[in-house]
Amino acid sequence: MTTPSPRASATTAYQQIRTAIIEGRYEPGARLVEQRIAEEFDLSRTPVREALRTLDAEGLVQLEPHRGATVRAFEAEDVVDLYALRARLEGYAAELAAERHTTEDLAVIDGGIAAFGEALAAGTSGTGDPLERTRALDAANAEIHLGIAAAARHRHLQQMLLRTVDATLVFRSFRGFSAEQSRQSHEFHRLIRGAIAAREPARAGALMVEHILQGRDALLAGLRADEQG
Repeated sequence: MTTPSPRASATTAYQQIRTAIIEGRYEPGARLVEQRIAEEFDLSRTPVREALRTLDAEGLVQLEPHRGATVRAFEAEDVVDLYALRARLEGYAAELAAERHTTEDLAVIDGGIAAFGEALAAGTSGTGDPLERTRALDAANAEIHLGIAAAARHRHLQQMLLRTVDATLVFRSFRGFSAEQSRQSHEFHRLIRGAIAAREPARAGALMVEHILQGRDALLAGLRADEQG
């Protein structure tokens, strides 16, 4: 059997730990013990250590001298600040997409909207694994938003969005969304797409800002519920 290269092992460790954090299996504030993680994923400690450094650079993990790694915890103020920035950046991306998009860009966005609708329908029917449904909603949402960012034709803006959009918070919002909130998100996607296709930058940007703030409000409500619970 071929032994994975150190780089492949580090990549595997990164992907598995990142997924566990995003999906909430490693909860905010939890200590990440290298030996325990290595045993869980059948890896050595070296790729786990490298993966934790990468996740620290991304902001998902906090590394502290003599204390090791913990999953970054979010306060309400963090969510407010991050989503205020995200709303401005994604609103601008939607404006540019309305001015610069191609037919191919719209096809990508449409594909994401269709996938989101399918995941929504599966949840409404009450069938399937809730985690798999959340994963499907999250993946479709990423396809839509990345498609809009690509349609903006602004490389630096795309890079800023990749650093600003926190995957953990997005996944958590979908996990906590009610059926009505998920439907609202789906409707926002379709309205934003319509404004982009009609080449209405101001409308596309305003709709995107409101859409992002909808996600912010859901997250803040979840944080308040956690504090009271």
